[in-house]
Amino acid sequence: MADGTKADYEMLSPAFEEHARGALVPNLITMLDLLKGPTLGYQIDRYAHSLQSATRAVRNDESVDMVVGALLHDVADAFAPENHSDAAAALLAPYVDDETHWVIKHHGLFQGYYYFHHLGGDRDAREQYRESPHYDRCVDFCEFYDQNCFDPAYDNMAIEDFVPMLEEVFSRPSKVPGVV
Repeated sequence: MADGTKADYEMLSPAFEEHARGALVPNLITMLDLLKGPTLGYQIDRYAHSLQSATRAVRNDESVDMVVGALLHDVADAFAPENHSDAAAALLAPYVDDETHWVIKHHGLFQGYYYFHHLGGDRDAREQYRESPHYDRCVDFCEFYDQNCFDPAYDNMAIEDFVPMLEEVFSRPSKVPGVV
């Protein structure tokens, strides 16, 4: 790359941008597809959990950012199980509002309120973020769009229903400095 010229990068950048943006939503759906399969002891798999989370967010009139965040909050489970919240938040960061990014980044720790104490952990570990302006929003996200989204009888929307929302969010200009 050090040998590239201005002309090289003026040619390469738009070609990559067009390819990357054109493939982004289908790639995200492929990543969600990786969550299909074993229920791991839950009543539904993580793919259905993701659809249910996003469906509940839609039906609760959440912003498109939060709906997409709900859909993708666990998308990194398949490739970053130890830090899935950070990985999902990093994926969303260039495109969603700060609140949604913060909620998705911290939802794993906040979700621990429901089970950490059963495993010898601190269910109140989320309290370290009590002063964040997004604390209550993350508590609500975990209550309404995560811990309760394992219901096999719930009428989930189909992935196709979320494609326009994914396209809206991921077609936005990147908020990452230096990315055009």
